[in-house]
This record gives sequence, structure tokens and C-alpha cells, in this order.
Amino acid sequence: MTFNDFHFEKDLMEGLDSMGFSKPTPIQEQAIPVIMNNRDIIACAQTGTGKTAAYLLPIINKLSKKPSDFVNTLIIAPTRELAIQIDEALQGFAYFAPVSCIAIYGGNDGFSFEQEKKALTQGANIIVATPGRLISHLNMGYVKMQHLEHLILDEADRMLDMGFSLDINKIIGFLPKQRQTLLFSATMPPKIRTLAKHILVSPEQINISLSKPAEGVLQGAYVVYNSQKQELLKGLLKGKDLASIIVFSSTKDNVKQLERELLKLKFNVSAIHSDLEQEKRNEVLRDFKNRKIQTLVATDILSRGIDVDSIGLVVNYDVPGDAEDYIHRVGRTARAESTGIALTFINPEDQRKFKKIEELIGSEVKKLPLPEGMGPGPEYNPEKNEGKPRKRY
Repeated sequence: MTFNDFHFEKDLMEGLDSMGFSKPTPIQEQAIPVIMNNRDIIACAQTGTGKTAAYLLPIINKLSKKPSDFVNTLIIAPTRELAIQIDEALQGFAYFAPVSCIAIYGGNDGFSFEQEKKALTQGANIIVATPGRLISHLNMGYVKMQHLEHLILDEADRMLDMGFSLDINKIIGFLPKQRQTLLFSATMPPKIRTLAKHILVSPEQINISLSKPAEGVLQGAYVVYNSQKQELLKGLLKGKDLASIIVFSSTKDNVKQLERELLKLKFNVSAIHSDLEQEKRNEVLRDFKNRKIQTLVATDILSRGIDVDSIGLVVNYDVPGDAEDYIHRVGRTARAESTGIALTFINPEDQRKFKKIEELIGSEVKKLPLPEGMGPGPEYNPEKNEGKPRKRY
């Protein structure tokens, strides 16, 4: 199947051709016809499967057929990074189409707020927004949503995990009841099912690779003491001929320290965390996407908010606290049918958490031997090491 089979408008096809898109992914193949048929959707699709295009392309096509002077579509995303990513994809797909859009998210200055207000009052066709920033505008009374036809919730599970449930319900209160609603989530816990029953009408259900890392990801793990982690990371990164590498750590303090240590050793590295101003975050992400930075050290702020091709290696310096976050972290590599490597460092008290990850993905991740000269690591015994630190930790 190719995108020609959807019979998109000419200006949308020109955008797809210019971006080198020819063959839809499974989520696109299943979701696009349903969306074009004006059905509600609840779709479970992991990171890297092409879900952003799955909902953007049919919306752009509808607006190409019938241009609008009003806010037609609202896309809600949990983080500013994801909102920016969606907006960038949207601008590429709609380059030749009569479609206007804007991303609305916190952390910008007063000038940006005025630009957002202008777009919301004068009717940008597609609004991509984080919940808190959008509510700030809605509370002021000038946002007109009466012509809205489509509501899209992206990464809905993450939004609920971040405590946005009340915000989502408040935003929905401003929207027309007659609309098409599309809910996309990487996982499908009971709280997502509850939300879907509340906001969707007879939805079509689509499931793509539920809670499984992409097939192209080669997974491995090292069982280590915390005191061994930095040395192991430096050895893994040294001499790696890879265009892009991401190292995930659980705290911003760890991220800052790792950046300092790697810079001392002349690695081409930069860090991104919540203490950075938004403008600096954008700059770091842009340089990483453009291959000016080889290695990015990040907190989980990035696990669902970056879209970069050919990330060859993902390192989980710390085991993620939520087993489902592992899927999103390793989903940064092996995107769009490519291949990649995901390695995890497991200290004694994280062994039980990693065991839950293996139970979630339905397979055991191979435990790799530590390099020579590092000394022995701890015993891997998840049942015994249930959150109790060892002496060498």
C-alpha cells in the first residue's frame, strides 16, 4: 500500500513527496481511513510507529478540501517538547496546503503569549497545545471554539500520569459536543478506558504493538553497582561511530553531572532537563536533530518528546521508575523500521523494577558481562534485592 491509495488532495501529496513519504506504517494504514470516515478512534500505538502522521494527514486533507477561517482542530499533548514536535511535523506535511497552525505551550515570554492569543482569536486552523497553557487562554474568555470539528489527545496515558485529568475535562467543557475525537495512547491502562468512555462516541479501536519495544531494538542490560556506572558509560561511548546517542537518567542532578564528566573527556555531548530555559532546550534539540551534537543526556522529559531518525544507541543510566516508561525510552531507537541498541544499567535496588519491565514486555533482557578491569558487579537476584541498598552502592 502507498499513500496514493488514500486519494489525498494534490497539495497534501506534494508535501508528502517533498518529505520522502511513500508507504504508510501499520497505524497509518489502519487509522487514516477511519478518521477520513469521521469515526472516533481509540488507538494504542507505541512511540516510533508513525501515529503523528496517522492523525495529521486526514485532518490536513479535510482542510485542503474545505479551507476554514476558524479553529478547526485542537491537539493536546502532555509536554512542550511533544507539542513542538507535532507542530514541526504539521508544518512539513501542510507546506503546500491552505492550513494554518500554531503550537501553544508554557515557558515562553509575553510576546509569545500575544502571538498565541492572536492565533486563537483570528482562527488558526490547527492548535497544538499543552493543557496548562491552553487553559490560561481559555480562562480569559476570548478563545472561540464553536467551529471546532476535531479533538485529538496524543500520549493520553502520559497526560493522565502527569495529573492532567481535571485539565482535560475542563478543556473539553469549552468544546462543541458534536465533534470527532481521536485518542492516541502508547499503553491502555483502565484509566484510559474510563476517559475514552467519557469523551468518545462508538469509537473504532486500533491496537499496534501494545507494550512491546520495536522489533529492531537489540536490548541488553548490565548489572552494576552505582559506583561502576560512570566508568561503564564512558567505555560504551568511547569511539562509537553513531550519529546520535541518548543517555537517560532519572534525575536532573545526575544529568548535569554526567554532562560535566563527559565534556571533560571531550565527548560531543549536551544535556537537557527541566532547569533549562525553553529557548535553550529548543536549541539543544535542534542541534541534536541536525547531528551537531552526538550524545544527549536527558531526564524522562525527552522519552516521549523527540523525533529523531537513526538514533543508534539508547542508554538507560537508571532503570525507569515506571515499567511502561522503558517502552518509551527504548522507543527512541529503531524508529520507522530501522535498528538500534538499548542498554540498561541495573543496580541492586532496581533489580525488582527491571523484573517488572521484563514481565511487561514478555521477554527476558540479556544480562551482559562487564568489561574487563571493572571488577565484578552485584548478583542479579530480583527476589532478594527488593529495594535494599548494598554496601558498595
